[in-house]
Amino acid sequence: MLDYSQPIDRARTPTASEAPPRTSEAGFNVLELVSLLWRRKIAIASAALIGACLAVTVGKSLTPRYTAIAQLYVDPRELQLVDRELTPRAQDVSGMSMVVESQARLITSNSVLLQVIQQAGLDKDPEFGGGDGKTLTSSLLGLIGLQARAPSAAETKEVQLAALDALNKHITIRKTEKSFIVDIEVWSIDPAKAAMLANTLTNTYLTESRNSQALAARRATSELSGRLKELRERLRNAETALATYKAQNNFVGTQDSLISDQQLSSSNQRLSAARAATMDAQARLDQIEANKRTAADAGAIPEALQSPTIANLRAQYADARKKYAEQTAELGPRHPALRQTEKQVEDLKRTINEEIERFALSAKNDLTRARDYEASLNRALEVQKRQSLQLSQAAVRLRELEREADASRDVYQSFLKRSRETEEQETLNTSAARVIGEATVPQRRSFPPGMSLFAMIGFMFGALAAACWFVAAEHLFNGASAPEPRRRAQTPSPDVLRPQPESITPSPALALVEKPLIARLQEADVIRTLGAILATGGGVDLTRIGWPTLRPGFPLTTLLNAWRDMRAAMARRAGGKTMPVMALVGAGDTTGRSVTALNFALAAARDGSRVLMIDADHQAHTLSSRINRPGKSEPGKLGWLSIGNKAAREIKTVNGISVLPATGSDAGKAADAISKAIAQARSAGGYDLVILDGPEMPLSAAGRKLLDGTDALVAVLPTSLDINDSMEDILTALGGAQRKLVGVVLDELTPATQTRQRGKQYA
Repeated sequence: MLDYSQPIDRARTPTASEAPPRTSEAGFNVLELVSLLWRRKIAIASAALIGACLAVTVGKSLTPRYTAIAQLYVDPRELQLVDRELTPRAQDVSGMSMVVESQARLITSNSVLLQVIQQAGLDKDPEFGGGDGKTLTSSLLGLIGLQARAPSAAETKEVQLAALDALNKHITIRKTEKSFIVDIEVWSIDPAKAAMLANTLTNTYLTESRNSQALAARRATSELSGRLKELRERLRNAETALATYKAQNNFVGTQDSLISDQQLSSSNQRLSAARAATMDAQARLDQIEANKRTAADAGAIPEALQSPTIANLRAQYADARKKYAEQTAELGPRHPALRQTEKQVEDLKRTINEEIERFALSAKNDLTRARDYEASLNRALEVQKRQSLQLSQAAVRLRELEREADASRDVYQSFLKRSRETEEQETLNTSAARVIGEATVPQRRSFPPGMSLFAMIGFMFGALAAACWFVAAEHLFNGASAPEPRRRAQTPSPDVLRPQPESITPSPALALVEKPLIARLQEADVIRTLGAILATGGGVDLTRIGWPTLRPGFPLTTLLNAWRDMRAAMARRAGGKTMPVMALVGAGDTTGRSVTALNFALAAARDGSRVLMIDADHQAHTLSSRINRPGKSEPGKLGWLSIGNKAAREIKTVNGISVLPATGSDAGKAADAISKAIAQARSAGGYDLVILDGPEMPLSAAGRKLLDGTDALVAVLPTSLDINDSMEDILTALGGAQRKLVGVVLDELTPATQTRQRGKQYA
């Protein structure tokens, strides 16, 4: 089996002549223990029966207890009898839960319990630490006709406190989770008393809750009423000061505004109307003057057209002109009738012009009157402005007095309303708590439990105590010890007995090595591409050769972290070498090992390392066959590093990895060529890491020699085979080189099914 709980050390295995060390352990054997108990079965059974009888006797001697349970519904949403809503719409759930828990604690408060003690007379009940009130001394004094002295207040208080302490121990309050229901459990030696105490406790709590609310309302009413007189006097003083200030500063007006403000607004409106009238008169006069200055008809102004006198004169003027035109055609220019008609036309024209002049004079008078009216309004407005400014300055103090009066009025009204509300709340019960289940007389006792349970427990403890006694007596007094447990004989395997080559014989000193890391290469870590289609001639791309490769830009995964840790372990093993060498060996098909080696190199290149990958499997050369496809390699991409011939030169890829293909020579020459190439690359200093794909298992002498020059090894185990058998085969084949093992990769990739369709191969 594959076991990493101990450091790997298979260099020195015990031979057939060497016997493993024997260790002895003292103790009872299970069979002997069973035999001992069987021999003592009668005594153990007798002890068990005695224990059962004792337990039943103890149970019978215990005083029975009876528990009565009353259920109380404590609603934290108290009734809102004064506001509009009966209950608040929404409250904090955590806050309501705290209210319920607080009310549950109030049930067992001293004020409630003391009232229960007084109502139930528990200070005289022997169960709660009280007496019946008749002591021996009082009885003797009663025989001779004397009365015993009454207990003092201190003695009565002491008895009540003792009863209070005892009652506290008899009560248990349980709150149901996520509800407002509280269970009140009270136990007593008398079932009827237990039920009576539970019901008395719930009723006393509800009464105390109502009384406390009424007391709080009464106290609030008293506080508010005490402040009302002072607030009323303050409001009266504020309103008196406001009225006096208004009278002193002539602040007279309606509720909305002052008379001065109304007059100022009215004067402003009249001034605007006067200015408009002045502008209208000026425009009318300008039009008349313009018609007079021009050759236009002077009667074409709106006033002339609207005047009946002008209209009559213009009609006469038109008739005279018509008559003059007719006479001009019939009579000579010096005819008297024609001269008379001409004179009539001129008289009518002069009369019309005189009427127009009167209109102009009227317009001038209107303009003068409008200007005078506007000027008077301006003077009145200025006076009102000065008065308004003075009132505005005085209004600052007025507004301050009004604010004080309003604030005093609001506070007084608020206190008065709240005082009336609290006064009414004294007689209202706003608590929503109620009893939903009264306590009934319990029919069964709550303690002690049934005698059958006592008998069972006593039986088990008696039997166990007797068994432990006999085992201890047998072990201590007789000095008996159990025999050493049997050990299975270990037969060395043929692989252990097989002699190892002299080149890998380990040193006699057994050195512990670091436990190898385990990584899992899964389908989720890779991506499969169509290598034959996507491969291009711009350079060799290792992610497009038809093999599953790491996802580009994929974030750090468990696999990448494990491989990074393997490289760190290799660096520690290398001891500061500039270019450490790692070889990947595997069992089964070589394709899985080559795919794992390629992805290991891609992960190192992603972290910024310059990687040289060498195909060390000269027989299968799976990696070389993938890269050296016909027509895919270009001479310009060949590097300077080679393995003995021109066909196996270094190939530069676009992934930051250089690949050295496998040579076609035999195993020994191939191993020598690879060693020389590694030495050449190390001296040139062009790489940070060398990864060997191979050699193939089982190892040949050349492969062992090649592994001797490596700094670390990684085993690739396909999950399609038994990983334990595969690991055993690899460890057996490595021999002493297994100390270089820094990691194990479990290849969980599904083998790619390759088919050929029309001469094209798809990955």
